[in-house]
Amino acid sequence: MKKQLIMIAALISVFMFSALVSAAGEDMVPADPGKVWTHISQCNPYLGWGTWPGYPGIYPGKSPHGAFLKLYANGLALKAAREGKPMPNGAIIVKENYGKDQKTLMAITPMYKFKGYNPEGGDWFWAKYKPDGTVEKSGTVKGCIDCHRTQEEKDWLFTTPK
Repeated sequence: MKKQLIMIAALISVFMFSALVSAAGEDMVPADPGKVWTHISQCNPYLGWGTWPGYPGIYPGKSPHGAFLKLYANGLALKAAREGKPMPNGAIIVKENYGKDQKTLMAITPMYKFKGYNPEGGDWFWAKYKPDGTVEKSGTVKGCIDCHRTQEEKDWLFTTPK
């Protein structure tokens, strides 16, 4: 009987989590560097997402990101960008940071909108990963927040859809 109750509770939890994910329209993952990396590299690989509207390939970048960049966005972020709306809860934007040769991937830097996570930083979770997934920085990264704060009226985004 105890095992049956545990099984029923587990099934209810899975059902409730699935309903929340469906309501969000995207997979919600905790604002945790390991879980975000696993999500964007394995569970829902960003390389299968669309590129940011108007930026289909590599384009020139600047410090602190690479000399060249490529920008991907999950479905929630793409929909909001195309409609000119602020990024919703669950939106993820992934920037690949390339060296001057436009071929050497230097870093992967996602922004993940997670309601209530970081109100002082627009509710964005920032991270910087090496190409192998090693975390260099994550969370409420002061440098990211200080720089992106200049774009607060644009939902903390520098690159607007073309």
